[in-house]
Amino acid sequence: MKSENINNDPKVLDDFSIKVLKGLEISFQKLLEFKKQKNSPLVVMRDGKIVKIMAEDFYKVEVKKD
Repeated sequence: MKSENINNDPKVLDDFSIKVLKGLEISFQKLLEFKKQKNSPLVVMRDGKIVKIMAEDFYKVEVKKD
């Protein structure tokens, strides 16, 4: 695929964006599984602070809404 086609055709950009987001989702799920297997925490930034969260607790942690 030529780069000029991506810029000129909104459908191609949309399809590309969907594929990238799907790839990121798959990669993140694999990361969570890896961290669970190794019993290793995820290191993330929350509210400007670096915190460690166990993979199995990642979706249990509440996110503060403004």
